[in-house]
Amino acid sequence: MFSRAIVRTPGPDFARGLTTADLGPPSYPLILGQHAAYVAALRGLGLDVTVLDPAPGFPDAYFVEDPAVVIPEAAVISNPGAPSRRGEGDTLEPVLARFRPIERLAPPATLDGGDVLEAGGRYFIGVSDRTNADGARALGRILEAHGRAWTVVPVGAGLHLKSSANSLGGRALVLTEALAREAAFGGFDRIVLDPGDEYAANTLWINGRLLMPAGFPRARRKIEALGLPVRELDVSEVRKMDGGLTCLSLRF
Repeated sequence: MFSRAIVRTPGPDFARGLTTADLGPPSYPLILGQHAAYVAALRGLGLDVTVLDPAPGFPDAYFVEDPAVVIPEAAVISNPGAPSRRGEGDTLEPVLARFRPIERLAPPATLDGGDVLEAGGRYFIGVSDRTNADGARALGRILEAHGRAWTVVPVGAGLHLKSSANSLGGRALVLTEALAREAAFGGFDRIVLDPGDEYAANTLWINGRLLMPAGFPRARRKIEALGLPVRELDVSEVRKMDGGLTCLSLRF
């Protein structure tokens, strides 16, 4: 169960962030409105939300999930895979230190929090273009020290593991076809999305309710078949910057 979240308001330089999307230029007024709706949704789900100011010089810093991983025993400041994002964790550390002891990953380890998925009492760590094997092992050692189980998952498509796999609570997952037959997820009930709905895999389960990106009716019908209450949020401008619902907050 989650009780808190940390978010950061996008800065006026957000459109200078990293992206591989080809969906047109993003709008600053639109993303501010969408971010405000996201914060309101988290609060509506009962979370105490800390909203941080933009971080000058770090246009991607509103994707707060990547530079840190929060587990019940610690907050781990990661070493993001993109050099331009290194230093974002330093801006988060004073806030996270209010709630958790701080641990850090160091080179040659690289790790983005978007590659870390907790589901069914286990942490799945994606090895991707942003998270290397050293990063997975380094986080794994921290998890083991706190009695947490972990498994490495190769990420063959999408920016992060959570681009293609997310928890629906308990032992249920939503997955893209790229990860539908991943052996690490063999013990889970799996909702596999149709081709074209891959972006909808980046859903956000919070305390028995689900946030999902707007505009994917087939995906919504599949998820609602589980009996989960679903709310859609418009994240069009976030999507233009290779982001999604999970990227925008740290939940604990």
